[in-house]
Amino acid sequence: MKRNRRTAFILAAGLGTRLKELTSDKPKALVSINNKPLLKVVLEELKKQGFNHFVVNIHHFGEQIIDFLQGMDVEISDERSLLMDTGGAILQALPYFADSEAVLVHNVDVLTNVDLQGFYDDFCKSDDAAWLLTQERNSKRKLVFDKQDNFLGRYNTETNEYDGKGALPSDCKLLSFSGIHLFRPQYFKDFKVEPCYVFKLYQQIAENHRVTSKLIHPDYWFDLGTQEQLKNAELWLSSKR
Repeated sequence: MKRNRRTAFILAAGLGTRLKELTSDKPKALVSINNKPLLKVVLEELKKQGFNHFVVNIHHFGEQIIDFLQGMDVEISDERSLLMDTGGAILQALPYFADSEAVLVHNVDVLTNVDLQGFYDDFCKSDDAAWLLTQERNSKRKLVFDKQDNFLGRYNTETNEYDGKGALPSDCKLLSFSGIHLFRPQYFKDFKVEPCYVFKLYQQIAENHRVTSKLIHPDYWFDLGTQEQLKNAELWLSSKR
């Protein structure tokens, strides 16, 4: 393990379908907010917080991201031949994390000023397999945790679908995912490298190791999945300058 390494894996391979015409000729990662590509905004914030090892996955218009990152000290996990989804992305990128004690995973369309360096350093001091950064906000898709904050699965409040074992516990905690999580690479090494959803992997890991929730309370947090959300973020961030 390299001393003082803080590794961040930025998920930038998504199709960006909710942004519609903005991603018809470019990847979501290069959609601009206040005249700056999302990927650049996320990289700058992570660098400011002390992260110094970066991996970015690519798929949709991936060659544009390769060109954009040229000259930067960023490694690329290439999914152009097959989109690996959020879990498969980690499995394919594991060789890039061989010297990392922990990895912060950050969706490219999430903007926040949460103290990620603090969470990363505290996570490294823990014995946990993963931390899922969560919020108490309105959303129909919830992560389910027991009274000890152990991850159990996912629950849809509209359809009442629960993908954990048995029935939804009456005393469970329902929290919203922030699009950011931390994990130790060794807990993923025995999975087959194939497209899969990351929470399915976390459910299996949680059977024997601790996968827990950490609530965040940042000054701002935006999920830029739609043009309306992008516009709202631009206006809010501009007003705070």
